[in-house]
This record gives sequence, C-alpha cells and structure tokens, in this order.
Amino acid sequence: MLKSDTFFGGKHDTPAPNSPFNTGSNLSSSGSSAIPKASNTVSTPFSQVTSSRTNEVGSKLIVGPNIKLRGVEITDCDTLVVEGRVEATMNSRVIHIAEKGAFKGSAEIDLAEIYGEFDGDLNVREKLVIYSTGKVSGKIRYGKVVIEEGGQLTGEVQVGTGIKPAAPSTAPAQTAAPAQTIAAAV
Repeated sequence: MLKSDTFFGGKHDTPAPNSPFNTGSNLSSSGSSAIPKASNTVSTPFSQVTSSRTNEVGSKLIVGPNIKLRGVEITDCDTLVVEGRVEATMNSRVIHIAEKGAFKGSAEIDLAEIYGEFDGDLNVREKLVIYSTGKVSGKIRYGKVVIEEGGQLTGEVQVGTGIKPAAPSTAPAQTAAPAQTIAAAV
C-alpha cells in the first residue's frame, strides 16, 4: 500500500499500482484521491458449487478459511457457507460445508452439501448430499440422500424428517421412519 496525502493534510493508504485492489481509478483528472470502485463479485474457493440453489438471491453468510465461529444461533440466513469452523445452531435453507470446513451443533436445513465435516443433529428437509471428502456423524434425518463414493455417514440415521420445508410447498410432509444406527463409508 502507498501513502498519499488527503484533503486535510493527513495520509491514508491507497493500493499499490500492481495491487489487486488498484482499480485504475484511484486518481481523478485533477490528481486528487478518490474512493476506488468496489467490485460486486466475491471470489471464494467454494464459490463454484454446482447446486442451482446457490444462484438464488437471499441472505448468505460465508465463514471463511481460518475463521472460528462458536456459540451462536444463526437465524434469517438463507445460505451458510462454511470454509472455517462453526459451532452453532441454525435453521436455514442451504448449508455448504467446504472440504476444509467443519460444522458442529444442530441444523435444520432444506439442502445440505457436505464436502467437509458435520457433527451433531442434522435435519435435512429435502436433500442431503455427502461428497467423497465429506464426513457426517451424529443424529441425522433426511428426505433424500446422495452419498458419493468415499463419503462417510455415521450415527443414528432416519429417513424422513417429519417437518415441513421452510418455504411453502405443495408436497406433503414426510413422516419419520424408525431410526437406525448406521456406519457407512461408500
């Protein structure tokens, strides 16, 4: 970062000429400093999820790599992306746990895509997808499940959630089947 003079004689940081933060518009034609234009795109290693749900508009919380979020209740969040570590309870629409991400606690979700680790109570109203690097353990209830080869599912597992989806739906709610204790590695 470079230091430049401000209107009041102080100094502030401006991006270096070859910095990714330099938009090329830091100086106006008169030579005074201006606020750089903000980019409306966010690039994360986990942003290329293939689910059609990720393209929907709504509130999104991203817990980035090396971030630890503990002892919270997450509410009013349509999509939670976990690239770090989260210990929480939540009721949401979509959860994506990245390969190096981990969630511990309880979650009621419409769609769960697990590349990393989930440990706790997981109630997936619609579809649970566990990828080859995913590990899910605890008390698990789901409407539908897809486990990629290498994915792991352990604990008390039930088909059917017994609760209605968060969004209005014309499909009837599924009733819970008897619980099974299962340990599966596909």
